Amino acid sequence: MSTTVDYQYVVLRLVPRVEREEFINVGVVLYSQEAEFLRGEFALDEARAWALDPDLDLDAVRSALAQVCRVAAGEHSPTTPRLDKLGPRFGWLSAPRSTIVQPGPVHGGTTEDPAATLEHLVRVLVRR
Repeated sequence: MSTTVDYQYVVLRLVPRVEREEFINVGVVLYSQEAEFLRGEFALDEARAWALDPDLDLDAVRSALAQVCRVAAGEHSPTTPRLDKLGPRFGWLSAPRSTIVQPGPVHGGTTEDPAATLEHLVRVLVRR
């Protein structure tokens, strides 16, 4: 019999012009306390991003998304808090912010394989 674990995730949204309230999904951060798992993945569709804002700095967007993934992985930097435990780190990553990359609402489920579930969520919610 397989063991399932609970997980939570947020979809990362690219919001180039906050005042227009338009966004595209660009990544997912998945957390499972039981599996001691926290990871982020992203896929940036440049054509869709430029459709929202032709002047968008895609290098800055990629940098912001990579920073989210580094924080999820436990890497520290001068611009992020030092969060050694996964729960508080996910809390920081899933907190609302008014930057160009924003987390959506927290969702949850159960899985036998958090890494495979993360890949699936990125495939169906971001890469479509």
